Amino acid sequence: MEQRHLAAYVMLSLGWGLSFMVVLRVVQAFGWGAAVSFRALVAGGTLLLIAMLTRRKLDFSCGWQPLAISGLLTVAGQLTGIAFAAPRIGTAMTAIIVSAIPLFSMIVGRLAGIERLSTRSTVGLLTGFIGIILLVGFPEAPFTTDFLLGCIVSILGSLSAACGSLFAARRLRMVDPWVATIGSFLWGGVMTLPLIFLVPMPGIPGTTDILWLLVLGLFTSALMYVIYFNLLAAIGPTRAISVEFAVTVVAVVAGTAVLGERLSTIQISGGLVIVAGCTLVLGLWPGSSWRRIRDD
Repeated sequence: MEQRHLAAYVMLSLGWGLSFMVVLRVVQAFGWGAAVSFRALVAGGTLLLIAMLTRRKLDFSCGWQPLAISGLLTVAGQLTGIAFAAPRIGTAMTAIIVSAIPLFSMIVGRLAGIERLSTRSTVGLLTGFIGIILLVGFPEAPFTTDFLLGCIVSILGSLSAACGSLFAARRLRMVDPWVATIGSFLWGGVMTLPLIFLVPMPGIPGTTDILWLLVLGLFTSALMYVIYFNLLAAIGPTRAISVEFAVTVVAVVAGTAVLGERLSTIQISGGLVIVAGCTLVLGLWPGSSWRRIRDD
């Protein structure tokens, strides 16, 4: 990996890893519904403005439908899972569940007939889900209904993201990444806008709260996604998606050290087991790669 690619990798790890703490702050000020919608609209609107100012040509001839579906799955679904879960189960545990997205991608891909499971990948899936059971079933804090609901929504958000990544890989692979990102964020923001009426904001946000929202939308979403897509093209999807493991480490360290969150020994073991399962599924260990059945 070249030095500039390594720098991008580290920046993504820090930016996305620390974003979980920012999400918690924004949710406290805006409520989880507005936090999701405003974050997506700020990110999509910022990238659109940058493209216009730099006279970047944007070709939306792919139509609105695939962008709307991508926005529903990869933006609305995933961001809702994170924003809803973080205050209930903690940022560290939310980040660990997000790191399991490759596991869900493999299962959805297999059910859709897109991916063929090797023996090593099957072992990786089973390993990863054992880790999820350990993570969710043996918390440090008391096992409450609110905790369980947070876990369920977080897992559903990660499943949505997995479906979205497979959809984008098949339907948006020939679309300019800027177009795909702008369209997905704007559609995701519009789709989640009604949540503001279902989940009222707890109060009038202050100037500091608005600044944190801008950090979440401008930095951890818009900028990080541009960096990620460039890294994706440079080093390939398997190595690029492995950044989620580094993101999880940063988020867990930040959650425990800064926010005082606690994970039980069994939960920590579960997180490690999830990472081990994902490395098998992603082919980061010898003999663990998967094969595509078809490309179209």
